[in-house]
Amino acid sequence: MPEDALGAQAPVAPAGPIHRRLRAGLRVGANWLQLVRFGLVGGSGFVVNLLVFWALVHPAGVDYRLANIAAYLVAVTNNFTWNRRWTFRDDAVGGHAGFQAARFFVVSLVAQLVALAILEALVRGADAPKLTAQALAVLAATPLNFAGNKLWSFPR
Repeated sequence: MPEDALGAQAPVAPAGPIHRRLRAGLRVGANWLQLVRFGLVGGSGFVVNLLVFWALVHPAGVDYRLANIAAYLVAVTNNFTWNRRWTFRDDAVGGHAGFQAARFFVVSLVAQLVALAILEALVRGADAPKLTAQALAVLAATPLNFAGNKLWSFPR
């Protein structure tokens, strides 16, 4: 197995059908470290999103819908940058940043749509509190987001 810059075993995605690749990937400890890093980056993106949203809505007086779009775009940019430089740094080295960014955005958008569907089901179908439903929806979509970015946006 290849080693990263620190001499640790670098995660490798085996060839073959996706279900075999995912199952094999779950057995590699470095993939779990990447998942933790991915979660930390996602947490920072959540904070960035809220700060940008707040700054645009309150001090700047921007309509909340436009502020939502701007905050999402800033957070996605933040997340892409940190995931490329830190979470998937070894995987990202050989890839073109523009292609990786486009793929990252597509994966993030798909995960966002899945989270939105889960949010809607929890709020309307299960009458869950909105904040709790939002947290559960984001958590539920995170593995999809991680797998999509690991296997497609930043493939080894």
